[in-house]
Amino acid sequence: MSEKSSTLVKSPASQPATAKIISIDSMRRMRRLQNQTPSDDEYAYRARILGMDKLALLEEMVRFQQERSERGDLTVEMMGRGRYLFKALEEKAETEELRLLARSYRRHLDHELSEHRRAEAGLAPASD
Repeated sequence: MSEKSSTLVKSPASQPATAKIISIDSMRRMRRLQNQTPSDDEYAYRARILGMDKLALLEEMVRFQQERSERGDLTVEMMGRGRYLFKALEEKAETEELRLLARSYRRHLDHELSEHRRAEAGLAPASD
């Protein structure tokens, strides 16, 4: 190791006071989780969603919300399905209110899924 790089590693002044330390194993687990390929069921759901008109998407949204209410929590599969559903609904919405609602739900599911992946990788929750 050169003298210059040794100095950079040891010098606390070169790092901000709020720097976070993350284990390499945790980062590898997180990358593996992010790169997982969707299952056949997920592809089938995507295809079904893409073929729906706005009314069918709204009915699917009601079914999704009922399933979530019955379960009480979101599973990873539900988060993935919801992301596709709300993205399609956002793109096909005819009113700004529906577009904003769908975007809000999708962003919430993105956040939930991200936090779930971080937890599985052994990382602390992201600060907002």
